[in-house]
Amino acid sequence: MGRITARRPVIRIRGPYESSRPDTLVVEEPLEIRVNGSALAVTMRTPGHDIELAHGFLLTEGVISGRDDIAVARYCDGVDDDGQNTYNVLDIVLSPGVPPPDPGVERNFYTTSSCGVCGKGSLDAVRLKTRHSPAGDETEVKSSVLKTLPDTLRASQKAFDSTGGLHAAALFDTDGTMLVSREDVGRHNAVDKVIGWATGENRIPIGGTVLMVSGRASFELAQKAVMAGIPILAAVSAPSSLAVDLAEESGVTVVGFLRGENMNLYSHTRRVTR
Repeated sequence: MGRITARRPVIRIRGPYESSRPDTLVVEEPLEIRVNGSALAVTMRTPGHDIELAHGFLLTEGVISGRDDIAVARYCDGVDDDGQNTYNVLDIVLSPGVPPPDPGVERNFYTTSSCGVCGKGSLDAVRLKTRHSPAGDETEVKSSVLKTLPDTLRASQKAFDSTGGLHAAALFDTDGTMLVSREDVGRHNAVDKVIGWATGENRIPIGGTVLMVSGRASFELAQKAVMAGIPILAAVSAPSSLAVDLAEESGVTVVGFLRGENMNLYSHTRRVTR
């Protein structure tokens, strides 16, 4: 179903020295997501955990609210030049009675791997009303536990070790136990795969957890946390101002620059105990 990595020839220049050798690159391929046979979105992703990706995408877009809203997930016939199935077209059939996606929140047909918000019709379209608000979640986590999460996440990044080109996301219990981690060329895809895993495990809303991401905390990642009912979003890099605004309005705790002994608390800081 597609490989996570691929080998390509490369000329390495290190100071005065030059050598030719193969290098390991992360695979990036398009995934077309269809709902009830109709195309909804195309995202550039790293193959693997595609059903989780689709489930997480549909939940964070407000199309579904949980596992019971999905009847079937199946690959469609998409073939390459050799007639082999590419496994790059996935159709999600909604359960009877579940309405199709609202045209007002549909993405444009193409979404890049680097920016999931790009392609939205308007900023208002991504301010979706969640069915799993984290505002009432009284979860607390010790700062001493938060400090351990980046190293635990990094240790789970097997493909990153060989490519250096993947984002990662993981869900943690408040005692620091990692529930699931996923890697992808797109940071929003990695988060969708994590949320899709929780959807398949019938764990929506994902209360009492911390969503840890390997990069920055963008508006879309904050939105995904809100839509899935995740109370705490932590990132090794900076959040955006819009991500913090949304988190403040929606009841999500945002932790940024989580590195070693240091961190910044941006919203709903009561959840982090020192």
